[in-house]
Amino acid sequence: MLPLSTSTFLSFVFASFLIELTPGPNMTYLALVSASDGRRAGFATVAGIATGLAVIGGIAALGVAELIQASSLLYEGLRWAGVLFMLYLAWDGWTTETGTLSAHEDSGSKYFTRGLVTNLLNPKAAIFYVAVLPTFIEFERPILAQTFLLTGAYVVVATLVHGIIVVLAGTLEPFLNDPHRERIARRSLSGLLALVALWFAWSTAR
Repeated sequence: MLPLSTSTFLSFVFASFLIELTPGPNMTYLALVSASDGRRAGFATVAGIATGLAVIGGIAALGVAELIQASSLLYEGLRWAGVLFMLYLAWDGWTTETGTLSAHEDSGSKYFTRGLVTNLLNPKAAIFYVAVLPTFIEFERPILAQTFLLTGAYVVVATLVHGIIVVLAGTLEPFLNDPHRERIARRSLSGLLALVALWFAWSTAR
């Protein structure tokens, strides 16, 4: 039995789906990784993103996200760390040549870590849990149980959307086996990721 009404739960799932369809850092980076390095790398990144969203959701449930939102210093530090990390990913994608990844890096751990760090440094994810999720809480019912249920639902929805992006972008990987085409696509997506990082810096400014 759900700790909140079915209609509220379904409304939250639908809202989460619409939010995840909005272009952002995760979508752009997943397209870059999947189109250039294949679906295996893309799904490793998805796993890192999902873990990051789950960790932030747990932190938010404990009230730490509210502290970050209330502190300009903490918020700005987290925001700019995220922007710089995305710019680093864009630079790395721009400069990396085909076939230069080591066997260790190709195992997926690098992509998992990058997906994880990108989301842990994303203050918008924390704000979602503080500003959006509570609007679906039914306060006459157990709050903590609802919080964890909605957090899990959001992670599942985000992961499904990200998985679809990986599948779609990964279909381009065989076409991009040609080094020249791969370089053009990688640099185009890296440039787009850099623009997204700058948009992220502007859109999250207080």
